Amino acid sequence: MNTHLILITTLLLITLSLSAQHHDHAHHQFTQQDTLRGTITPERAWWDLLHYHLDVAVIPRDSFLRGKNTITYKVLEEASVLQIDLQEPLVITKAEQQGTPLEFYRNGNVFYIKTSIRQTPGMVAKITVHYEGKPMVSERPPWSAALTWAKDKKGHDIITTTCQGEGASTWWPCKDHMYDEPDDGMKISVTVPKKLVDVSNGRLVEVEQKGNKKTYHWEVKNPINNYGVNLNIARYVSWSEVYQGENGPLDVSYYVFKGNEKKAREHFKEVPRTLEAFEHWFGPYPFYEDGFKLVEVPYPGMEHQSSVTYGNGFKNGYGGRDLSNTGIGLLFDFIIVHESGHEWFANSITNIDIADMWIHEGFTAYSENLFVEYHWDKQKGADYVIGTRDYVQNDKPIIAHYNVNESGSGDMYYKAANMLHTIRQIVNDDEQWRGILRGINKKFFHQQVNTQQIEGYLSRKIDRELEPVFTQYLRTTQIPVFEYRLVDGLLRYRWSQCVENFDMPMKIFIDGKPMLLEPRKRWQELEGVSPEANVLIDRNFYVIGSNVF
Repeated sequence: MNTHLILITTLLLITLSLSAQHHDHAHHQFTQQDTLRGTITPERAWWDLLHYHLDVAVIPRDSFLRGKNTITYKVLEEASVLQIDLQEPLVITKAEQQGTPLEFYRNGNVFYIKTSIRQTPGMVAKITVHYEGKPMVSERPPWSAALTWAKDKKGHDIITTTCQGEGASTWWPCKDHMYDEPDDGMKISVTVPKKLVDVSNGRLVEVEQKGNKKTYHWEVKNPINNYGVNLNIARYVSWSEVYQGENGPLDVSYYVFKGNEKKAREHFKEVPRTLEAFEHWFGPYPFYEDGFKLVEVPYPGMEHQSSVTYGNGFKNGYGGRDLSNTGIGLLFDFIIVHESGHEWFANSITNIDIADMWIHEGFTAYSENLFVEYHWDKQKGADYVIGTRDYVQNDKPIIAHYNVNESGSGDMYYKAANMLHTIRQIVNDDEQWRGILRGINKKFFHQQVNTQQIEGYLSRKIDRELEPVFTQYLRTTQIPVFEYRLVDGLLRYRWSQCVENFDMPMKIFIDGKPMLLEPRKRWQELEGVSPEANVLIDRNFYVIGSNVF
């Protein structure tokens, strides 16, 4: 955890100023629970998360969980009360430290636990939290939390977790805020009926059998965000291969439901191709120590760290549908490509606050056309991302309110992807752009970041202030309009429908000849242009062109 960043962020969050981020949201009413979940509260800020050991028994016949989480942390400043999050209807039954029971009380989805020993800055300590109950059921995974209790074709149990948005605390007790991850990783021990297999994050280190139950012990070496932790329980069959990547041999494993192995072995050849493309653009896969797994589930898929889940029916596109409406989206399996892209953007580089979730989804949606470009050509990659503009709604800003666990518009996918594609045109050098993308992943490797950090990094590397561009596309709902007119041998042009200080170059073609302009909000003029000239805007810029007569 970056202590300096936490101090700055905490000061910002304490103000809880919801109007200071250029938002034009309608007025929102947020509850105390929203604030407790979305804020780096004093009861969170004083301790740095080092390690989790989640040990949970899953009881399918009762849709019940019973377990404990041992939390190792470092004391940053003297305090005595920790905030641990666990959502109803689950309950904490006991908390202890060094064998001593701890006092605790509940406020909605938050438990305040009083430590039994003096918390001295610099010391490392542990608490163990015991919990149980029937977790909330996901009505529409992965878009709702938390557990899915399903059956395979032969009536055997399938149990999976999905908790992005609602939070990991829907099914296990944790420090449920994105700003802090366990620096030293995590152990996950899952007990299930002996005929079932659990697949979780990291590497399988041991399987214990006691009577009619088995416990699967998984170990994650790297920091991991809470919502990336998962359980996948079914009658799985599995196989593995080794991918020769930038950082050497990478263990890649596959888990599918019985009966699907033959078609999966053929279809999952997409995985090495995906890793190859993304290592090219973004740098080495971020979790070599933990390997890479693709795990079949009964929902479309999710970016669980080193345990990517897959339910796309072994089809190309998104369930057989091309999201770009160009035909290009049917050249690859959307779920494998998109969810794997999240290993770089979401799992390695993680947003501090869910308001900045575009960092996860915008870069990953953009990764889809980079995959296309790598395996086909630049033209197809551009066609793909431009085709996805049809899904942009411009219903509300992409960046939401901070400190209250609120995500912004679904435009964080393809509007943000097209913003990045537009910024690439400003660079206009493919290798420089690739170097910038790889540099982002090196600079912010295994870190939690906000929009200003990404914006600042891109501005420095491109040597151009991009704050107005980010504000235009992420903090407003307006697409900038490039207005132009031909009159008396002049091309007059300007930006409209844009923020006050909007400053972005624009490429056009005059009778097929490329021309890079620097429009402003006031009219500017280019001499020597025939009144009959054919003027076209470069479609790679996500703007609206308007010929003003």
